[in-house]
Amino acid sequence: MSLLKIATWNVNGIRAREAQVLEWVERERPDVVCLQELKSTVAQVPAALCELQGYRCYWHGARAYSGVGLHIRRDAFAEEPRFFHPSFDFETRVVAAQMDDLVVVSAYVPNGGKDFAAKMQFLRDMENYVDEVHASGARLVFCGDLNIARSERDVHPKERNPAIIGQRPEERELFERILGHGLVDVGRALDPDNENLFTWWAPWRRMRERNIGWRLDYVLATQSLAARASQCLVYREIGTSDHAPVVALFNLDDDTGETVTVELV
Repeated sequence: MSLLKIATWNVNGIRAREAQVLEWVERERPDVVCLQELKSTVAQVPAALCELQGYRCYWHGARAYSGVGLHIRRDAFAEEPRFFHPSFDFETRVVAAQMDDLVVVSAYVPNGGKDFAAKMQFLRDMENYVDEVHASGARLVFCGDLNIARSERDVHPKERNPAIIGQRPEERELFERILGHGLVDVGRALDPDNENLFTWWAPWRRMRERNIGWRLDYVLATQSLAARASQCLVYREIGTSDHAPVVALFNLDDDTGETVTVELV
């Protein structure tokens, strides 16, 4: 495989966005699809989505709350992926898939509005997990709604407030620590000077149309993979969720390193 396309989207309700997800996946045909905030049990996932055509699908959800999906295109990976839940998963917020030495994670970090301490603990556990994967020698792509605007420029000037959850210094410090374990923020690495790069907009006052938003959705990749990223785009015009899809493309043509098979739990 010379190109690897990985997409992530907080759909804010998979049942409400069924037709939009189907149309988007059919048009983009990502090799990996990461979804968040399903707000649906596995049994409630619409029949047309239960087995996306051409994909190995994994759904992990609870009624009307949280939930994540992770779907691997069959033509992109010949082997059967191993789906699993890292130990810091709770409230159906994390699922991972491993294909040889590649691990992809779809995660939905708690907002923190109801329990900020739980959010910080989730992030610390996430840091430990990223460190473990990095130490194992595996390649990691960590995708999802991380519910943190990484820096001031990741929030529109009209929305900046360091006292608000999602912009607090202690959250941003943890984010940087996570990146310090061998990960790269692909979107920002490819578009370092864009002051209008947002993925979430409050659903009022035409905030999305005016692009007054926050960047909360990320594709984070191991440095060796990030060095081969050619694009990481936000599809602001897609869908009626308050989040936009983010799609990253990696060119693996020059990937001549040996494959290392590792086992993660």
